[in-house]
Amino acid sequence: MGILATERLVLRDWTADPADLTRIFDIYSRPEVARWLAAPGLPLTDPAQAADRLAMWRDRHAEHGDRYGTWAIEVRDTGVVVGTALLKPLPGRDESVLTSDIEVGWHLHPDSWGHGYATEAARSLVARELATGTPQVWAVVSPGNAASMAVALRLGMTHVGRRTDWYGGEEVEAFVLRAAA
Repeated sequence: MGILATERLVLRDWTADPADLTRIFDIYSRPEVARWLAAPGLPLTDPAQAADRLAMWRDRHAEHGDRYGTWAIEVRDTGVVVGTALLKPLPGRDESVLTSDIEVGWHLHPDSWGHGYATEAARSLVARELATGTPQVWAVVSPGNAASMAVALRLGMTHVGRRTDWYGGEEVEAFVLRAAA
């Protein structure tokens, strides 16, 4: 079992299994996915880079246990991995320094767009994080990424405009969901 389960999905660790590495490459080599991610090295151009991406995720979250991470989103009924969900402290203007702001995010394979998977996975992560006492969770979206902005709004997040607080000062559309008082 994964770290979280919803009605239709299981969020689980990405593994070094060849099927997972193939899917990582298939997702992150696609220009229509990579164009919205300001991550260095994207889009992937060689299948061997999938293992490097997995190692980077593992290193990033090594000290977080299951609280924060970058997880595979798997459909319960089929076992198909449809994308990635993440929950993590946002890097600041100096990207080597993590802030106390917590980000939820999602990166789905284009063959899985439009099924509500991003919303369902992110909703479960946000609810779990807010239950720990975290006062608010952020989603940061590249300007122009209407689909991800729509997911943030479906999560009940409030659009607070463009900000440059995170990711080295890159301008992002910021959405926040605050814990109930």
